[in-house]
Amino acid sequence: MNTQISYKEPSAIFRWIVLLIISIAQFGNYYIYDSISPLADLLSKQLNFTDANIGLLQGIYSLPNIFMVLIGGIIIDRIGTRVSTLIFTALCFLGAFVTFMGNDLVVMATGRLIFGLGAESMIVAITTVIGHWFKGKQLSFAFGLNLTIARLGSFAALNSPTWGRAFYESYKDPLFLALIAGTISIVSAIIYFGMDFFAEKNYNLGSTSNQDKINFKEIFSFSRSYWFVVLLCVTFYSGIFPFQTFAVKFFMDVHGATREYGGFLSSILTLSAMILTPLFGLASDYVGHRAKLMMLGSLLLIPVYLIMAYTQIPLYIPMIIMGISFSLIPAIMWPSVAIIVPEAKLGTGYGLMTMIQNIGLAFFNFVIGWANDYSGGYTLGMWFFSTLGFFGLFFAFSLWRSELSAAGHGLEKGILNDKK
Repeated sequence: MNTQISYKEPSAIFRWIVLLIISIAQFGNYYIYDSISPLADLLSKQLNFTDANIGLLQGIYSLPNIFMVLIGGIIIDRIGTRVSTLIFTALCFLGAFVTFMGNDLVVMATGRLIFGLGAESMIVAITTVIGHWFKGKQLSFAFGLNLTIARLGSFAALNSPTWGRAFYESYKDPLFLALIAGTISIVSAIIYFGMDFFAEKNYNLGSTSNQDKINFKEIFSFSRSYWFVVLLCVTFYSGIFPFQTFAVKFFMDVHGATREYGGFLSSILTLSAMILTPLFGLASDYVGHRAKLMMLGSLLLIPVYLIMAYTQIPLYIPMIIMGISFSLIPAIMWPSVAIIVPEAKLGTGYGLMTMIQNIGLAFFNFVIGWANDYSGGYTLGMWFFSTLGFFGLFFAFSLWRSELSAAGHGLEKGILNDKK
């Protein structure tokens, strides 16, 4: 009887509960990451931090991931998602704790570094979980739902000056809220650990630990389409997250917004993504045309920064346009890796992609902070962001051309195509 049970697949309900639990863990991760932006002006006033210092707090998060996420991805393939997710989430909690305890740049930056050491690898692990549990079963839709719940953490953090106004008398109190979010993450990771252990004993899921040894040479075996997705990833996120680092401060300094309204404007990106990412993911599952849709998302990014820098158009308009792009590209980009890369190498594929993404995030957080201080304003940084949108469009176009060749992986095909 137990033998028969072991060959059954888990029910759809069980799969979606697993998705919910790991997404809640990622919620805490995203909250901690975005907790710095709303209190940037408090750090300037109470600790005399410059924009370069604030850029350091956000950029140092990415430094360990230039190497760690690739190693972490290979470790995920080696030891499995269950243990690795728990380890990386524990590092996130520790990083939030150290940042909260800090009273100067060195200690707080150390906490952000520890947080970064675990956060991106945790996301790689969770992304690998979804690729394993939902491949061939509405994969893009599952990714979209995961991002919706995870980005609720960003939305909550960016709007914390409104719902948690009492916490913004001192820079310390918002960091305590981030520590609570870290606690939610570690509890969720423990629950996932138990559910995955149960599934391994009772269901047939295959294995997420298929490698006999860690082999760095396999990173050179990925296809041309994979590398175009990676290049799109680094240009896209380098235009989004470093902008959000300074967005609230930019809205306050340039457009005279309050901190509460500035946080809301920044959170429009997250709100749009929470609503639209699952819908875009579901649509791409059915109609395909993934590279073309990512071209559209990249095109939308090019003008929005300059509109905010040079015009007095209501700020919610360019932020909504940016939010559509922020919903469209990730909904398709991350599931595309699961289509392109063999399942046994998914952790490595996502880890390598995230590693290169973090090179861009670290570099542009530092550069934009420097550019703001150097130029005494924000216009130079806005030109940097707009240029990144152009490069994203070029890489998405290159991906489309690659997928039209005989070496394509079927990114342009959807469920409707398969039924013809």
